[in-house]
Amino acid sequence: MPLRDLADADHLPALDRRYAFDRPALGLGAGDPPPRILLLYGSLRERSYSRLCIEEAARLLRYFGCETRIFDPSTLPLPDSHPGDDHPAVHELRELSMWSDGQVWCSPERHGQITGIMKLQIDHLPLNMGGMRPTQGRTLAVMQVSAGSQSFNSVNTLRVLGRWMRMVTIPNQSSVAKAFAEFDDAGRMKPSSYYDRIVDVMEELVRFTVLLRPHTAQLVNRYSERKEAGTPIDTATDLSIIAAKP
Repeated sequence: MPLRDLADADHLPALDRRYAFDRPALGLGAGDPPPRILLLYGSLRERSYSRLCIEEAARLLRYFGCETRIFDPSTLPLPDSHPGDDHPAVHELRELSMWSDGQVWCSPERHGQITGIMKLQIDHLPLNMGGMRPTQGRTLAVMQVSAGSQSFNSVNTLRVLGRWMRMVTIPNQSSVAKAFAEFDDAGRMKPSSYYDRIVDVMEELVRFTVLLRPHTAQLVNRYSERKEAGTPIDTATDLSIIAAKP
């Protein structure tokens, strides 16, 4: 399967646990089953800083009580290169998106924008797949890494894409400048304000995911889709109609 193993999954050397909630969404909704988070990164380099950021995010999400999966895009084909998108990596990516309650996307900034690898993964996620919707209603956190000074081009584009994919993109975001200086030789992120921001973003993602999860079906119940499917409202069970009755 095109999944990456997460080394040292429970080792968080840059996190000061005195200030970290292990269950940041406590009281906002049911924590069981654990929120399921899919993480995507945008570079195939051996030392990929977007992947390293995603791995730090996955460790934090595990600490916060989530189940995480990191997709490896190295075998993903170009869109439309296989009839009917019949390719194992495409199937796996779509199944993982269906599995997820929320997602994290992290792209390097290349030529002032997200990378082709990042866009490739999103392009393989259809809005509608046999009546199923792999992204609609799921929460999304966006991050980027830069080789130079801090920029927000990639996270802004990821926000546009998240909105287009009908996802609930959380307010907070992370942009790591000069990413090459933020990781040690073992590929672990050093303590810094950039790391603290990733902690903030993952905390917020967990809260929004737990808060919205019980209401996802109602939040994405669209008039146009009901009309297209020929599914009239059931007046006996629709909450908005029941609430309006005297």
